Amino acid sequence: MADEHWQALEVAHRIVFGYGHLTWEWRKGIRSYFHPLVFAVLYKVLALFGLDTPWFMAHSPRLLQALFSAVGDLYFYKLSNAIFGNSVAKWALFSQLANWFMFFCFNRTLSNSLETVLTLVGLYYWPCMRASPSKAPLVLRKWGLAIAALACAIRPTSAVTWVYIGLLELAVTRDRLKFLVLEVVPIGALVLGLSCLLDRLMYGSWVIVPLNFLKFNFLSSGGDYYGTHKWHWYFSQGFTVMLFTFLPFSIAGSIKSKCWKLSGLIAWVLIVYSVQGHKEFRFVLPMLPIALMFSGYSLSVMEKADSDSRRKGSLDSHMKRPSKVGFAIFFLLATNIPMALYMSLVHQTERN
Repeated sequence: MADEHWQALEVAHRIVFGYGHLTWEWRKGIRSYFHPLVFAVLYKVLALFGLDTPWFMAHSPRLLQALFSAVGDLYFYKLSNAIFGNSVAKWALFSQLANWFMFFCFNRTLSNSLETVLTLVGLYYWPCMRASPSKAPLVLRKWGLAIAALACAIRPTSAVTWVYIGLLELAVTRDRLKFLVLEVVPIGALVLGLSCLLDRLMYGSWVIVPLNFLKFNFLSSGGDYYGTHKWHWYFSQGFTVMLFTFLPFSIAGSIKSKCWKLSGLIAWVLIVYSVQGHKEFRFVLPMLPIALMFSGYSLSVMEKADSDSRRKGSLDSHMKRPSKVGFAIFFLLATNIPMALYMSLVHQTERN
């Protein structure tokens, strides 16, 4: 994926070492320096310690992103546990770690990868995402708001996710005016202000990146230059391919769990993104862990059914018939591991 280099690492290299190619997006001011700055700090530290060799420069950003992804995995488990409990959380984490597209994309230095991490961390702190929103400390919501604002600063389209979450929170909270006036406005203004100041410093003039991004991608359909897909692409091909063999488990889990706020979030994001002509798999990466959480719910139900069956039947009958969840694990690993290895080690390797 070219963007992991040209929209992140190349820009970071230019910030630290003074040379590097900037693509037209940076001349038009539709990219924020927030994301490249993360890797610029890494490059600066490497230079200070004399470690700015080709090997370290090429591999350390992936390692840093892997650390971010590990944080995302941790908060994915915590979020799953907060919503469904430990049994579902462990199977949800299995689903995330075994899914081919998460393996392929989550550790790449794309802004979408960091956006996904921030989405998982942010969702954990929003009371409306808990099983009992009224019992969650309101101070958590401020953290959730700050992380949501940071995700939007890094990738403005992340606002699609947080508008839904914000409206959901507005519906369940008792102090709506306080939420809007004393939390949303000041925290959003603070992060937006810091983002504008950073871009002012880097661009050399005042640039409002979210506004330019909106004009180019939504008002002028500039992204269509890179190719378009049918309106149903995310539903019929894009997101379904990302889920791959986890798809039936995710659908079953969504129905059985009856957690419509999560199902609604996925549907909302896919519908809004479907309006745009230009579509890519990575654009909806933040929704993939949410769908895999439902897969974890399905596997947890299967495990419970196997456990109940063992208690009812004799030991001999159990030994003759392998568990359903065992078959499911074998099927998922047998289909996703080869796909993950091929896409990560063989596919388009001549371009990397």
